[in-house]
Amino acid sequence: MSVDRNLNRIIAKRYRLVQLIGTGAMGQVYRAEDKILGNATVAVKFLSQTLLNEKMRERFEREATICANLAEKSIHIVGVRDYGVDEHQIPYYIMEFLQGRSLSDIIQEENISQARFLSLCRQICLGLESAHKGIVFKGQHSPIIHRDIKPSNIYVIHDPTIGELVKVLDFGIAKLIQSGGSQTSSFMGTLAYCSPEQMEGKELDNRSDIYSLGILMYEMLSNEMPILPETSSFAAWYKAHHEFPARPFDSHLNMPKELADLVFKCLAKKPEARPQSISEILAIIQQLSQDLEHSSHQSAQTISKPSNPSAGINSPTLISRVDEFYLQASWPPDKPQQKIVFPKIMDLAEGVYPTIWVMLEHQDIIYRMSSIRYNQFLYLGSPHPMVLWLTVLYHQQHGPRWLPCYLDFKTETGQNVGRLLGEVGSYGILFFALTEPQQCKHVMKASIAPHQRKLLQEWSEGASGIKHYGKPQISKRILKQELEKLKPKIVEKLVKIKASPESNV
Repeated sequence: MSVDRNLNRIIAKRYRLVQLIGTGAMGQVYRAEDKILGNATVAVKFLSQTLLNEKMRERFEREATICANLAEKSIHIVGVRDYGVDEHQIPYYIMEFLQGRSLSDIIQEENISQARFLSLCRQICLGLESAHKGIVFKGQHSPIIHRDIKPSNIYVIHDPTIGELVKVLDFGIAKLIQSGGSQTSSFMGTLAYCSPEQMEGKELDNRSDIYSLGILMYEMLSNEMPILPETSSFAAWYKAHHEFPARPFDSHLNMPKELADLVFKCLAKKPEARPQSISEILAIIQQLSQDLEHSSHQSAQTISKPSNPSAGINSPTLISRVDEFYLQASWPPDKPQQKIVFPKIMDLAEGVYPTIWVMLEHQDIIYRMSSIRYNQFLYLGSPHPMVLWLTVLYHQQHGPRWLPCYLDFKTETGQNVGRLLGEVGSYGILFFALTEPQQCKHVMKASIAPHQRKLLQEWSEGASGIKHYGKPQISKRILKQELEKLKPKIVEKLVKIKASPESNV
């Protein structure tokens, strides 16, 4: 039995290789410990020694560049943090370590419900959409075609705030579409998931990925392949992708017609007959998700909780013990007098309390006095530990007022606020009028759901004492993007609650 000599090697005087966790066409992947960042776990991917030529080095470096750039745009792309060459002149790059399962394992071991399928597929599409929109590469905008979409290149991890989080992996044979760049007619990919034009070695666009996505979606829904060749040879797969129609879904799956139509349209032999962009697919998935949620709601006669983290919903109640002190507060001189939201810890005789301070138009404050309150906390640990603390005030006539603020969990202040929110289980909302900032105009109290309190304390404890890598602006941008995706679901839920006769408004 051969011994892996790479184990316990230290790369770049920083990364200690602990375990071989994967091998592929382009190289090997190791689990490693980052000695600088308190033994934080990372993954190290090496280019295979059998591929050590200038062309493959360039391709490998390009893969690292693509992932690094895309991960800043989408939480659904595996992140790359570093790139280098070891003492043997073998290129490597450092990426986030994913603890979860490949979609291939999930398909083999489980039956995926339609609701779960829609959630996973939406996230896959969001990652692909970011790639197809492209990055700036060598000063030029370049759309990216993955060219190897398949279950083993999709990873599903558990995120404490989002739940099941999808990551698209392995951009090893991805193609950057650059004007004036050299074109390729070589075939690369996985035979079972290749589009007809990819089998021909043609230059590809985003519609080739859409064909591969169609095969992936069919497999997720049925645990079977839509097209099977007569043999496993290239020629047999070529014939299957060009000539064999996709098999209909079995009737026992009870597949909605709209969903089946979407899958089969993605599997069209000609690119022009497929959806022309991932955005088209996302719009259909969104509508299917809404239809399924509405159907579940009607049958259960309950309000469905979103797959994202739950949140506290409160009917208006004035703070009883400390509102007198809050109402005496004046707007801080170091804060601009404009519509902003910021967190503040209030140290009073009765104790220490977390609050958010809000400046609005005076009339808007009056509207919000009879609003339903909703709060939610989203956490992102990488690349920078950050919490989005969201409060929503919903008024039936005037709609939602979004009050987001951010807690930087790399700072002691951010950790303390998060910990305090978990311990107290509620916070005050102090309203100040734009034209009269001298004194607080109104105070409301918002309660935090028990499981969210627990998460806040866990996040605070987990972030303390650990050095984190990455710019806070990146995490804040990702959280803002997630908030925009959540807004329609939050509003839909609040509309239902407002219409309920049990709502105390």
